[in-house]
Amino acid sequence: MELALARRWWAVVLRGIAAVLFGVLTILVPGATLAALILLFGAYAVVDGIFNLAAALGGRRGEEPWWGLLIEGIVSLAAGVAAFVWPGLTALVLLYLIGAWAVLTGIMEIAAAIRLRREIEGEWTLAVAGALSLVLGAILWWRPAAGATALLLTIGVYAVVFGALLIGLGFRLRRLARREPRRLARAA
Repeated sequence: MELALARRWWAVVLRGIAAVLFGVLTILVPGATLAALILLFGAYAVVDGIFNLAAALGGRRGEEPWWGLLIEGIVSLAAGVAAFVWPGLTALVLLYLIGAWAVLTGIMEIAAAIRLRREIEGEWTLAVAGALSLVLGAILWWRPAAGATALLLTIGVYAVVFGALLIGLGFRLRRLARREPRRLARAA
């Protein structure tokens, strides 16, 4: 998986940029309606899923474990599509959907960080991003009745921090790709 990520470091950076943009928009417009939140989350989850699927499908060569990225991509796409197909979801259902997505994403990111620790320094950024995902999911399940503004701000801050961590990881992966071009070419 680490070789697939290193070859597609730019996808990790773009994923981080999408998360930061989503977070900033959510923070700047806290009075947005639930429908806008559903659309923003749906768009982010679809983009996140597409980039994960691109990385997974590109990593199918050889014996690289690409299935983790594939599962994360499918889960993100499913969450995004559900948000678009059923825009009238209640706030409680949306909270549980976002919470489940955050928990599953967090688990997959922590697993990827554990595998990356043998390849690069700074893999902790992905582990921290995964831990943040787990914490967000747990908070949303534990306190679903929190106000809509608090939810927007929580998700916004989470997305900005998560995105910044992914951007940092992406540039570390870029250094790995430049440092070991022959190894990455053989794996391709």
